Amino acid sequence: MAVPVAFFAVFFAYPVTAIVGRGLKAGGDWQFGRIGEVLARPDILDVLWFTTWQALASTALTLLIALPGAYVFARFDFPGKQLLRAVVTVPFVLPTVVVGTAFLALLGRGGLLDELWGVRLDTTVWAILLAHVFFNYAVVVRTVGGLWSQLDPRQEEAARVLGAGRFAAFRRVTLPALAPAVAAAALMVFLFTFTSFGVVQILGGPAYATLEVEIYRQTAQLLDLPTAAVLTLVQFAAVGAVLAVHAVTVRRRERALKLVDPAQTSRRPRGAGQWALLGGVLLTALLLILLPLGVLVERSFDGADGTDGYGFGYYRALQSAGSGGSSTFLVPPLEAVGNSLRYALVATLIALVVGGLAAAALTRRAGPLVRGFDALLMLPLGVSAVTVGFGFLITLDEPPLDLRTSWILVPLAQALVGVPFVVRTMLPVLRAVDDRLREAAAVLGASPLRAWREVDLPLVRRAVLVAAGFAFAVSLGEFGATVFIARPDNPTLPVAVARLLGRSGELNYGQAMALSTILMLVCAVSLLLLERIRTDRSGEF
Repeated sequence: MAVPVAFFAVFFAYPVTAIVGRGLKAGGDWQFGRIGEVLARPDILDVLWFTTWQALASTALTLLIALPGAYVFARFDFPGKQLLRAVVTVPFVLPTVVVGTAFLALLGRGGLLDELWGVRLDTTVWAILLAHVFFNYAVVVRTVGGLWSQLDPRQEEAARVLGAGRFAAFRRVTLPALAPAVAAAALMVFLFTFTSFGVVQILGGPAYATLEVEIYRQTAQLLDLPTAAVLTLVQFAAVGAVLAVHAVTVRRRERALKLVDPAQTSRRPRGAGQWALLGGVLLTALLLILLPLGVLVERSFDGADGTDGYGFGYYRALQSAGSGGSSTFLVPPLEAVGNSLRYALVATLIALVVGGLAAAALTRRAGPLVRGFDALLMLPLGVSAVTVGFGFLITLDEPPLDLRTSWILVPLAQALVGVPFVVRTMLPVLRAVDDRLREAAAVLGASPLRAWREVDLPLVRRAVLVAAGFAFAVSLGEFGATVFIARPDNPTLPVAVARLLGRSGELNYGQAMALSTILMLVCAVSLLLLERIRTDRSGEF
């Protein structure tokens, strides 16, 4: 456990604590009175209120739209089911910058709705809510559907034989069993939308700001560290509370139920009602998921050569740093593809080492401290990435950790986000390994390292590959911290897209669409490969 603890202490706790300290300290003394002063400001209260209510609304809307999909994947067997499962999961691994860009192409100025009906939804809260549903649809389908597929349907059928109606049987038998999974999914959706950054930054405009967006504005634009520090503490407290409740719901889900093989619970739809439900889920996937991505791809070719047709002009323009007279980049934007792939590969390796060691330690130890460390590993998913990125700049600038000008800074920040996915993927598999196998290896004289290599590794090989895939995808799309620390001559794909969208002009807009399409394809291919090697679908992801 020493390596994971040291990694999080140096590259997470230290930067976050340092930036909070700079904001709340004056003359060496803590100025806790600043917390009340900041939280009493009307503009900050507006940000807190918007952050909270949009997260609640996004969570409710996601549950409403995604729960029918969870039921279809759990109970129905139909052609193309595995492909559809992969398709609905693609948005979750997409960078938020790509999600924002896709909905901008659909709902924004000159977007599909604007061209067809003159309707624009960008800079409105509806664009933000729809993008959040798009992004989190898979969270509900995977979390709730994974458990639903393992509930024995004969229990509900027995209730109906005893006279209960269909709804009464569901409410009294299935719903109580699903409640922990629904609560866990709702909490995760709330967490992701409460800390939303890229989507709100691109679609919300200046009228809307979440805590994360406001922290970025106070830090990067206004240089108001006291306000940013207070908002960071507020977000930290909120995320900690959500993760604590989530841990309780996960333990309830793990302990309370007797589960069956998912293959025994799915069957072909019967009757007009079930076929209509399947059709509705397919239509939802088409309109909510495939349409925005399809429009994004179409816009990356649209009028690219100054004509009314399609072409590769926007993609060719990515090869030049000064195309169209733009000085947005010091290097050709296309170099961001290579930069991102290299950074993501290094971040994946770091996340596998740190996350794998953490998962192994959590498997073999128990107690309150271990549970606390398990919760700590999840914090990077909710704590302000903007704070972490800025904290890197102000803390890792002196020997022996003078990394501010080093390329490794970006993979380190990306690995912080990848580690939780590695732990959550590997932990259930490691816990399923019979301890007697390790004990037998030790009796035969194997060292702990050899026992792990000969016993654990063959059993968890697939989980390692899945964990690597998730770590690679989320590292590739990390934006909040990278926007601070990526060098101008080595931008990553999400940073390059954000820079292009921040510039006026049709060429910059088209190049942003082209880069987003490239990033989407890389993430989608990673996800499809994961689906081919994945065997256990009962976990959260």
